[in-house]
Amino acid sequence: MTEELEIIQGAISAVIYQNYENGYAVLRLNVGGGQNVTVVGTIPLPAVGERLMVTGKWSTHSSYGRQFEAEFLERLLPQTAMEILSYLSSRVIKGIGPKMAGRIVEHFGAETLAVMEREPERLAEVPGISREKARAIGEEFKLQVGMRQLMEFFALHQLPAELAVRTYKLYGESTIELLYDDPYLLMDEGLDAPFGAVDRFAIALGVAGDDSRRVEAGILFELNYNLTAGHSFLPEEKLTAATCQLLSVEAESVRQGIGRLLDADRLIRERLAGITVIYLPRLHEAESYCAQSLLSFAAQTFPAPPDLEKRMRTVAEESGVAYSAQQEQAIREAATSGLLLITGGPGTGKTTILNGILSLLGQMQLCCLLAAPTGRAAKRLTEVTGEEASTIHRLLEASIDPNTGNMFFVRDADNPLKADVVIVDEMSMVDVELLYALLQAIPKGKRLILVGDPDQLPPVGPGFPFSDMLRSGQLPTVRLTEIFRQAQQSLIVMNAHRVNRGELPELKTVTSDFFFMRRQSEEAVGQLIRDLCTTRLPKNMGIPADQIQVLSPTRKGGVGTIRLNKMLQEALNPPSEGKKERAFGDFIFREGDRVMQIRNNYDILWKKRDGSAVGTGIFNGDVGIIRQIDTGGETMTVSFDDREATYDFTQLNELEPAYAMTVHKSQGSEYRAVILTAWNGSPYLLSRSVLYTAITRARELLILVGREETVATMTQNVSKNRRYTGLKLRLQGKVGD
Repeated sequence: MTEELEIIQGAISAVIYQNYENGYAVLRLNVGGGQNVTVVGTIPLPAVGERLMVTGKWSTHSSYGRQFEAEFLERLLPQTAMEILSYLSSRVIKGIGPKMAGRIVEHFGAETLAVMEREPERLAEVPGISREKARAIGEEFKLQVGMRQLMEFFALHQLPAELAVRTYKLYGESTIELLYDDPYLLMDEGLDAPFGAVDRFAIALGVAGDDSRRVEAGILFELNYNLTAGHSFLPEEKLTAATCQLLSVEAESVRQGIGRLLDADRLIRERLAGITVIYLPRLHEAESYCAQSLLSFAAQTFPAPPDLEKRMRTVAEESGVAYSAQQEQAIREAATSGLLLITGGPGTGKTTILNGILSLLGQMQLCCLLAAPTGRAAKRLTEVTGEEASTIHRLLEASIDPNTGNMFFVRDADNPLKADVVIVDEMSMVDVELLYALLQAIPKGKRLILVGDPDQLPPVGPGFPFSDMLRSGQLPTVRLTEIFRQAQQSLIVMNAHRVNRGELPELKTVTSDFFFMRRQSEEAVGQLIRDLCTTRLPKNMGIPADQIQVLSPTRKGGVGTIRLNKMLQEALNPPSEGKKERAFGDFIFREGDRVMQIRNNYDILWKKRDGSAVGTGIFNGDVGIIRQIDTGGETMTVSFDDREATYDFTQLNELEPAYAMTVHKSQGSEYRAVILTAWNGSPYLLSRSVLYTAITRARELLILVGREETVATMTQNVSKNRRYTGLKLRLQGKVGD
């Protein structure tokens, strides 16, 4: 391999591969004389027809042969009419396909790009392009050119390529100038840049270690980072120490930074139970409002209907259920309470109570809205009640502000929900910010019923409001403790309760719905899971593979979800001539794959498969099947139950394979059969709450695969990472010294 750097120049003739996450690409460059060379490196958003001047060196790949490794590059817009036609035909400019590209280039020739940049209104001279369309094409071209320049700047400074898109949309043409002035702008809300990369960038630009901008950015980063660990705030001493360690600065610099941020209203200081704590303003507002609103709902009572006893008999007759005393209490209280919390483990009758409450409230002619945190949980709520349920985000009509890209809810205090009663299931998954949004949208004088199991895993986001509500002792609560006879026949239910009490689950029974299969190596665990999914459960127990969910406490390792997904894809959906594929990151998506949405996206368009309706929004936890991959149009169509959504290839970082998923990702869902790995891992992940949550995901069958020692470790490990939350103290009135 020659070490001397060379420069080559030419037009891109083909894009072989591109990673939208980090900008890495493999492409063919026409360098003239009929010669095409392979170029590899960080080349964000390459387009056929685009001209590049590339500085790099030659190397020989063992599989792909001679190639040019790009170290620096300069983008040159296409020059000839033919190059411009290839460039525009590649759909690099939204709104222009091959046919329209041909008409535009035929009209303007080699001047096409100059017209698009300086006189875009002239595009209306081309048949089929209106004035509005011409302006839109001009704006898109300007965006693409500016974004590519910014992506090159980011690549030069080792900043994530996908960050450039968000930054350019926020700051436009002045982005680079603004970043030279304050590189920590990249830490602003909505950009979510990794602090380490931004800090290296800032120091490379000459920012001093104790620069006030750096210190303040470090403080805000620590608070935002700790939201992902569930903390609503941090004690001031811990925040100071963590920031000192992060930045290698003196404590006094951090204390002064906190003071400046407090003066600028970018932080809030408060005393909770005698400790000085620091909040981000939005978290302080969320906690304070939730406490006030919940106490207000709890203070409301409604007169019982005069014929309540008759209505209760009707409820029992319609359901055919002989309610226990606890269940009757819950249904009665729903008739008179402004707020009611219902909690209990599996088999204690939460679903039975919900149906009874809905029957009673229906007799009282009260309009009820049902919701759950995830799409899967909402679907399950619909199935068990027979009433339409939605995600909380859909209920609140989540949308995206086109100017900022930030999410907001259409339903709020000024545009409240139209309902007499709001009922939310799976409350253990709801974080304090989502609860805040929900409470704002419920009109005063209405009713709220919250149902959940606080022994399951806490929310992914900050706070643990359902647990705080129950532990406060200040809100009307019905705790279900009786396990019903039918549920006692299920080893799934009984083992869940054993684990919750800190007792080892029964692993020796072989004639029930809960089985333990011992294996002593990662390879053996993986092979057994493969056999169970492909042959043993489908053939011997009549459970098809698409009704089996493999769960693991961890993503990494020999039996983590990353490796299991690749193994199960190979077994259940192997490559074939008729199936199209798309590589993204370390996974190759294939038509027929089971995939999961891993973040809320309120902009993705979907349509009902029967064409009866269209809408927007696919949410974290939604699971679907890849129906079509269009490599030419660079889109992927995914079917989510009765809806189909189309993803641009730039959005594939929002999808993960879902043959296997973490226990955390499964929360709120229920599956006909669950296979759970029990193997080595982080103590944080091998916990009682993880095991309990996994067991309660199975409806008919649960199979534990691995080692008894790991099951015992998980059962005994009650160490939950403490969450700094103030909701319980606020409900108890313990704010201040």
